[in-house]
Amino acid sequence: MFVRIVKMSFAEENIDAFLENFHKNKNDIRNFDGCRFLELYRDKNNPNIFFTYSYWEKESDLENYRHSELFKNVWAKTKPLFNDKPQAWSVDKLVSLE
Repeated sequence: MFVRIVKMSFAEENIDAFLENFHKNKNDIRNFDGCRFLELYRDKNNPNIFFTYSYWEKESDLENYRHSELFKNVWAKTKPLFNDKPQAWSVDKLVSLE
């Protein structure tokens, strides 16, 4: 399993549109084959910055999602809302304490 972290920054006037689109699609993203976890975070110091954390069984699961109609539709509505280039990382979880 690995974690995908995506940092996104939006113009203030676009935040509501982003959140509406995210909430509309979050269950479909979370239930996509291979996705085991999905969270959305908002930066405390800069409320225009958001992060998604998603856990994936295999890299091929994430790639299947990134080539799916679901991703294409979500991304088509999200991309025009950015005020800065998004950043993404795929990382291996080494330790998790609960």
